[in-house]
Amino acid sequence: MATVNKNGLLAGKVAVITGASRGIGAAIAYRYAQEGAKVVVSARTENEGDHMLEGSINGVVKRIKDAGGEALAVKCDLAVNADRVRLIEETTKAFGPVDILVNNAAVTFFIPIVDFPERRFKLMQEVQVYAPLHLSQMVLPSMRERHSGWILNISSHAALHPKSSEGREGAGGTVYGMCKAALERYTTGLASEVYRDGVAVNVISPGLVATPGTVHHKLVSEATKERETPIEHMAEACLYLVHGDAATKTGKITYAVDVLRENNLKAAELLA
Repeated sequence: MATVNKNGLLAGKVAVITGASRGIGAAIAYRYAQEGAKVVVSARTENEGDHMLEGSINGVVKRIKDAGGEALAVKCDLAVNADRVRLIEETTKAFGPVDILVNNAAVTFFIPIVDFPERRFKLMQEVQVYAPLHLSQMVLPSMRERHSGWILNISSHAALHPKSSEGREGAGGTVYGMCKAALERYTTGLASEVYRDGVAVNVISPGLVATPGTVHHKLVSEATKERETPIEHMAEACLYLVHGDAATKTGKITYAVDVLRENNLKAAELLA
């Protein structure tokens, strides 16, 4: 049975995870808490029933606290500047400066380019590209001062360039891929900027994971089961990328399956 080890790999570290009411974000929150991190769980869905999909930040926090971990729920709409500022302010007030920032949140619309509304395009850019930049701006001064910190951005295989002959973007994923490609280039650029400051910046893609969101968008089905990545694998890979030697573990554009294979990692059971 999964438990919380307060003296684990992330003992005493303060971790902010966006988009953590369900799915991959929640799994990362559980895994970090299991290793002793003080976890700030952030998303728009505060309570069960607030959203059509299952999961809430209060539910995730309750599970962590019930297991003996430390966690705080902060409702935050990443499309709103004031919410982003409040997220970091409330984190610092409750636990101290941020050691780990995981930019996982996304808002996604699968619409062909000829029909894509400007307001939805701008919303996706705000949440998936500008919000990670803005949050980084707020946590980096303290990280640089302490010469320690980790920023992890969550991407997708959608960032890879499709072949036009494959007709893969027919389902309207062009803007989503565009946002993730921008996030990956942002990651490597920032990693270079802060390398000498002891701050590591990486980006990881999960592969195909069965989450409430991917099920809702019909990205997973019986036909995809053989290609799916267990959510525990993604959580374990995301743990690996936020501890250790920042100088040798930064600027990576990687994938959950590769992190586990290359480092002989076995995924731990998550809090249940």
